Amino acid sequence: MTDTAGVERDPETVSRFVEHFAAQLVEAGVPRMPARVFAALLASDTGTLTSAELGERLKVSPAAVSGAVRYLAQVHLVSREREPGSRRERYRVHSDQWYEALTNREALIKRWEDALREGVSSLGADTPAGRRLAETLAFFEFMEGEVDAMMERWRLHRDRTFGSG
Repeated sequence: MTDTAGVERDPETVSRFVEHFAAQLVEAGVPRMPARVFAALLASDTGTLTSAELGERLKVSPAAVSGAVRYLAQVHLVSREREPGSRRERYRVHSDQWYEALTNREALIKRWEDALREGVSSLGADTPAGRRLAETLAFFEFMEGEVDAMMERWRLHRDRTFGSG
């Protein structure tokens, strides 16, 4: 198999990696087909593949690829790009996909925090349920600060290790 960057690859080795890593993602709660598509994109040197290329590598239908990409785009793990002068789309995994996915979770957590604040107020801070909600809220607020600090440390570490992004 020649990768889209022109690099020779043993198809069995690539396939084994894709299926093994996808299985790890499935164990962590990612649906099976999006996990396989994501792993295939990660295993490509360019980080981009078309629907046809993904279908061929994974031996799945275009509809299966489309559904998987829709899921991965919603969770900010891949993006869609039009090929210049073509109606064909390429799907890209970015080197900062984990950062983007984690950062985009912050909006969800903010909504949870708002709902928890409302719950504490509605149920009463002095009730057992209100205290439980307040503790949950405090946990999310704590995690938010820790994630922000961790992501800043990651950016510095990434730049030192791999060069400026």
